[in-house]
Amino acid sequence: MKFTAIAIIIFRSKKWKTNGIIKNTKGKQTMELTNLTGLRGEVTVPGDKSISHRCVMFGSIARGITEVQNFLEGADCLATIRCFQSLGIEIEQKGSSVLIRGKGLHGLAAPSGRLDTGNSGTTTRLLCGILAGQPFDSKIAGDNSLNSRPMKRIIEPLTQMGANISSILRNGCAPLYITPGYLHGIHYVSPVASAQVKSCVLLAGLYAQGETSVTEPSPSRNHTELMLKEFGADINSFPEPEGTKVTASIRPCKELYGQKIAVPGDISSAAYFIAAGLLVPESEILIKEIGINPTRSGFLKVCRDMGGHITLFNERTQAGEPVADILVRTSRLHGITIQGGIIPTLIDEIPIIAVMAAMAEGTTVIRNAAELKVKESDRIETVTDNLKSMGCYVIPTDDGMVIQGGRPLRGTNIHTLLDHRIAMAFSIAALVAEGTTRILDSRCVDVSFPGFYDTFESLL
Repeated sequence: MKFTAIAIIIFRSKKWKTNGIIKNTKGKQTMELTNLTGLRGEVTVPGDKSISHRCVMFGSIARGITEVQNFLEGADCLATIRCFQSLGIEIEQKGSSVLIRGKGLHGLAAPSGRLDTGNSGTTTRLLCGILAGQPFDSKIAGDNSLNSRPMKRIIEPLTQMGANISSILRNGCAPLYITPGYLHGIHYVSPVASAQVKSCVLLAGLYAQGETSVTEPSPSRNHTELMLKEFGADINSFPEPEGTKVTASIRPCKELYGQKIAVPGDISSAAYFIAAGLLVPESEILIKEIGINPTRSGFLKVCRDMGGHITLFNERTQAGEPVADILVRTSRLHGITIQGGIIPTLIDEIPIIAVMAAMAEGTTVIRNAAELKVKESDRIETVTDNLKSMGCYVIPTDDGMVIQGGRPLRGTNIHTLLDHRIAMAFSIAALVAEGTTRILDSRCVDVSFPGFYDTFESLL
């Protein structure tokens, strides 16, 4: 969608008409939405955000050309491209097609200035793992939101490996300063299940002497392990005998090699259409070519546990990742408890799960999700504040929330705090709320889903 001073989008269905108006107020947009019924049709969503990041990173440090299709053109992934261009890598992007001319593990060049990662925690943390093994100095920072997010979780293991990395402001956050160090392999027992921490350490392990391994308390998304293996890395992952712990290990290799990669649709983006299909009356939606990696697909299990009608079709493997088409129909949902090892597999979907819980019968309890506090916003606070504003009875907790569902939601002003997942989740809430809901600063959806509102229009 191209934004002008005032742009009007009209959504229509058999029984309802809703006008969404995007108003330009000092560069910030407001989307106005009202309820509707009868979402029907099929959609595709942008490429997986996590996989798109890794395609650029791994292609840049591989030898030869990496060709990427269905790359996510969101702001975060574009920040990754700019960073590697600043490191001397030739990258051509034409829409969702990207061509990366990699220079090998030791082919990066010193940047002329600070590397700007924007609002992307993935770019920042994974890039630090690569930079820790380079023979040049580098500084890395993002916007104000990114620079307030915790970086001690990568500083500590990288330092244990012999990296010279420090927080310039000495507050455990970016900006970060990295100078050459001699890396050696370690076995790092991570206190949190975090794919960003794990990936950072494993990428540093490519440049370390000996084996590097990371053990997590429960499995986090494993895109790094799957993709690095495709590129030729000596990497393995295996469950530990005790409990749900999983260890990933890597050994340095002489070279990685360019690949051809078709990025599956992002299940985190598909989640909003799945939720809309479940919640909006008389709806049936087919979402095509979605990645259903088990370390990412906890959302599907939650939907089914809540009583959602979800069917997978055309299951297959694509570039090492499981993919399927997902059919969803309007369902009567009920509350459940969500906790433990499933949380890392759906951490980004908790805002939309909370919206589903508000419309479900009974109580939904979300625990063990303290990681929500250090996302683009404090998502425990942002979700519960906006749900309360819509008339939902919800109690925030230290590591989640308790939601009493079944009450009618009412339209209100949604304060996104420029968090893309808050904007999209409450856009779905608006479709089942009474009256008009205004999504403030709605343009932030471009971080992960440019054209989000246009895609919904295709279902009306």
